[in-house]
Formats: sequence, C-alpha cells, structure tokens
Amino acid sequence: MKKWKYGLSALGLAIGMATSGISATVSAAGPTLSEADFDKATTLYFQRCAGCHGVLRKGATGKNLEPAETLKLGQKRLEQIISYGTEGGMNNFDDIFSKDEISLLSTFIQMEPPVPPEMSLDMMKEHTKQFVALKDYPTKPMHGRNWENFFVVIERDAGTAAIIDGDTKEIVAHIDTGYAVHVIKGTEHHKTDHPKDAVGRFWYTIGRDGKVNKIDLWQTPDKMLVAETKMAYDARDIAVSGDGKYVIAGGYWPPHFVIMDAETLEPLKVVSSRGINVDGEYVNEARVAAIYTTPNEPTFMVAIKELGQMWQVDYTDLENLRIEQIDSAKFLHDGFFDPTGRYFQIAANASNKMVVVDTQERKLEKIIDVAKLPHPGPGANWVDKECGPVGGTTHLGEGAVSVWGNDPMGHPDQAWKLCYEVETDGAGVFIRTHETSQYVWADQLKHPEPEVQQSVQVFDKETREIVKTIRVTEEEGKAALHMEFNQDGSEVWVSVWNRADASNPTGEIVVYDAKTLEEKHRIKGLTTPTGKFNVFNRINHKT
Repeated sequence: MKKWKYGLSALGLAIGMATSGISATVSAAGPTLSEADFDKATTLYFQRCAGCHGVLRKGATGKNLEPAETLKLGQKRLEQIISYGTEGGMNNFDDIFSKDEISLLSTFIQMEPPVPPEMSLDMMKEHTKQFVALKDYPTKPMHGRNWENFFVVIERDAGTAAIIDGDTKEIVAHIDTGYAVHVIKGTEHHKTDHPKDAVGRFWYTIGRDGKVNKIDLWQTPDKMLVAETKMAYDARDIAVSGDGKYVIAGGYWPPHFVIMDAETLEPLKVVSSRGINVDGEYVNEARVAAIYTTPNEPTFMVAIKELGQMWQVDYTDLENLRIEQIDSAKFLHDGFFDPTGRYFQIAANASNKMVVVDTQERKLEKIIDVAKLPHPGPGANWVDKECGPVGGTTHLGEGAVSVWGNDPMGHPDQAWKLCYEVETDGAGVFIRTHETSQYVWADQLKHPEPEVQQSVQVFDKETREIVKTIRVTEEEGKAALHMEFNQDGSEVWVSVWNRADASNPTGEIVVYDAKTLEEKHRIKGLTTPTGKFNVFNRINHKT
C-alpha cells in the first residue's frame, strides 16, 4: 500500500499531501500505474471523488470503491460509470475529465488506496499567519459601501472568494483562499454576550485543503484577508462561537475538529472524531461534516458523518471539554436550525432521513423519513397554511422537495412529521427562501439533462405548486445552482457554474426580482461561483 509523506503536492494544490519520493507496492497481477500517473490520479480523486466515497474509498454518500468491489466491475464498466454517472445520483464526469483521465481514475480505484498522513497541533501552528496585526484593525469601515448587503461568494475552481456589493452589483474584491472553498461563515447575532463591532464583520472560509482564512469586511479590498491557518488536508465546514472568541473547523482527513482563536486563528485544541458508529462498529475515517454554532447555547453542533452521531460541543471550558454524543442516523451531511434556534435539522442522506436535535436539552428530538438522499444545503424555513412553521430540503436522489412541521410548541400535532412534498423536474442540492417572500426556490444540479440542470424551480408557499421554471443559462457545459436573497428580500441571486479554469472566468450570478421572478442583472467575471452568503441574512438567520 502506498503511503503519503507530509508536505505540499507538486501541482501546488494545497491538499497537504506530498507526491514525491513515494514508492508503491502493487500486485503484479493487478492493475498498475506509473508513479507519475498514480500521483495524478490521487489528485484527481481527491478533487472530485473523495467527498462522496471517502479518502480511504470505504464509501458514504457514494459507494465503496475499495479493490474488493471495483475489481469485480473491471476497467470498461468503471469507465462507463465515471463517464455517464448512475441513476443512483452520481454525476456524469465526461464533461469534466478527459477520456485519458477517466481511464486513469478507473485503474486507480482498482488499486489499494494511499493512506494520508495525520496532522499535529504543532504542524497547524506552522501554517498560522497574521497579515494584518490586531492593533491595526480599523474601528470603522474603511469604505463607504453598505457592507451588510455584501455577498461573500465562493469561486470554487479559482481558489478565491469574491466580495460583491449587493447594492451596486460591483465585484469589490477577489480574495485568495484555499483550494475549492466549501463554506464561508461569519460572526452572528446570538443570545450570548458578543463584541458588537464583530457581528457580521468577520468571515471565515474553509477550503477542501483544510486552509482557513479570516476576512475583514471593514478593510479596503487589498487588506481584507487578515489571517490564515491550516487544520487538515481535506475539510468541509467551519463555525464561529456565539461569544465571538473561537472558530471551529472539521476535517474529513484527518478525521478531527480543531478549535482556534477567532482573532488570530491560532489552533488551540484538536479532538479526534474516530469512534464507534450507531451500528456498534469502529470507524477510522469518521469525517466531520456540518458544523454550526447554536444560537441559544454556548455550544457547537458537530456532525460526525460515518458515525451517525451529532456531537454537541460546549466551548465554555476548552481544558475540560464537554461533549454530548447523540446517536442518530448515517450519513450526516448538511443542516440548519429552525426559526427559534433551538432545534438543529440535519440530513442523514444515506438513510433518507432528516435528524432533529434539541440543542437546549442536548438530545435527539426526532428522525423524519423523507425522499431519497436529502441535501438541504443551508435549508429553508417558512410558514405553511396548514402545518404552521415548516422546514424543507431538496434531494440528491430524486426530484422532490420534502417539507415537515418544525414547531412543537405552537403546532404539536404537525411537529416533526412530513407535511407535503413538491415534485420537481430533477434532483437538487440547494433550497432557499426569505421571510418576506411568497416563494421557495430549488435548484436541480444533480439532473444529467442540461435543460433541467440549467434551470431552477420556484413554488408558492400558499398553493404548494410550482409557479415557474427559470432557465438561468443555456450555454453548453454550464449549470445553475444555489440561491440567495439580498438584504431586504427583494432580489434572488442564482449562480451559474462555468466548469472552466480560473484563467477563463465565464461564470456569473444572475439576479432576479423576488416578486415578479424576472431577470434584473447579470454579474460576470466569476469562476465557478458556488455558495454565496448575504451578510445581513446570514448573521440574522433570515431563512
């Protein structure tokens, strides 16, 4: 089996895995690759496959890809699956990988997976940098813009985050971040004491490479990146404590979470997430998926994907860390809070369930059966005419939006029960609404047909019927995804992926009138814009 050495890859991708000086032991009778091809395949797999199938290829949302399984399928069948996808929800990759790369990956996954290295606290501290000293932080915004209506936008394939002025639609800055940033979160309004000038001002990114960046929206564009560190080789989520003192980020590899000083990003504590899953089995690659700070409690919600456990981590005493390990279902992924901030609702997508945790009592509240492979992204809450307050999710496995009641105090008979479903044209990954809007928006990114993949659908909260299918783009190779409302809820911003490299920024954001559903504006000059986060809505939980 091939072993990794600690270091940076030769391609400059900040995945923290060395690709030089490595030897592989491979059965002469089995599939083989040259050292260079093995390194290339490892990088390709990390970039596009590890998220669903795991670094060690044991499977999660995606199937097990260890040699015991893949050798049964063989080279030709594996190439077909990677090229054209499957009905089970896997994407087609024939428009992303070349034929040679598909062949390379098909051979690679028939070989023993390489084992990445661990990462110590000292190694993390070596990566911690301050670009602006704390004493030089401004005491007021250094520009005249309405920063609370800024959109912080992930430019996935460029390794940057764009700051866009929601009033003028101007791109204020492109900030260098880690590889394929997955989530950006800011300091929020909480019921705990919080530095007033920090709420919404500071935003923290987490890249697929485990790199963490701190962004100060009060700075001039050239100084907005104020600090960085690295807490893993592969990571997905991040959150800021309610008192503004700590940042927590979770690793896919190594499987752990790290608590850092929110001012300096100095890593303070590392906690392994390896353990016994809900089936009583030990899991070495127990990855940290969603991480959120609880609005009403001094805790973080940490989803341990393969364990099927929510960990509620109390940050009031880091030396004597209190963690409630709450059994639920596999494989935990994305989640969001109900409007009260008490209940955390998270998808256990392989189990086709939504899990609800009572963060006040720190225990499992309910598990709700929903459609295939739920994936809410940032989720959506609204009020239904029959069920009262509800939450909703899209699904990776089928074209449906599942809606359930989430108000046990005011509507106990409807709470944590499926209220209704809306059939959509295709499987999607994101759903969004706003308290001022009569509509709910859902994308259809997971559908293989371009016409569907390039469209979003809008349904009416009152009638529960789809009122419009919006073709966001018709350009070949592009797809529409992820909706976000502006500060006052009058606009909806939809991303257009360009599936291109950073030297060809043909991605865009299309702005729609939230009432008429008509197009208003196109913001161009972006590279694979993915998640975008309106400052005011995110810090005030306007969903």
